[in-house]
Amino acid sequence: MRLLCSVAAVAALVVAAPAVAQTAAPPAAAAPAPAAENPAEAAFEAKAEAFGRTMEAMAGEMRAALAQTDKTKAKADLDAIETKYQPQVDAFAAEVETFAVSSGQATAEQVAPAIQQIKGIPADARAKIEAASAAGAAQPTTPQ
Repeated sequence: MRLLCSVAAVAALVVAAPAVAQTAAPPAAAAPAPAAENPAEAAFEAKAEAFGRTMEAMAGEMRAALAQTDKTKAKADLDAIETKYQPQVDAFAAEVETFAVSSGQATAEQVAPAIQQIKGIPADARAKIEAASAAGAAQPTTPQ
C-alpha cells in the first residue's frame, strides 16, 4: 500500500505543480528513496519516477503553449499536448492497477480511485495551468 501512496503523491504533485511552478524556485535534488522491499517494487518505483518526469515535461510544454500570444494556436497546441501524453498516462495507470492487484497491495476496487486520478492528470494539469495563467493575467501591475 505504501507504493500506491507514493504513486498517488506523484500524481497529486504533478497536477499541483503547474500552478506554483511559475513562481517557485527550482526544487533541490530529491533525497534518494528508501530501498524497495523487492525487485518488482524497485522496478515499479523506477517507472513511477520516470512517469513523474514525463508529466513534468508535459506541464512545461503546456505552460509554453499557453504563453503564446495567439490564443487560438495556444488552444490547439494544448489539445495536441494533452492528446500526445494521454496514451502514456493510460498505460501507466494500467501498470499501477496491474502491479497493485498482482502484488496484493490492493484490489481493483480499492485502486480504482487512484487509477481515475492518474488518467485525469493531463486534463487536470491543463486546467490548473490555464487557471494560473488567467489569475496571473488578471492581477494588476503596479507602477515602479
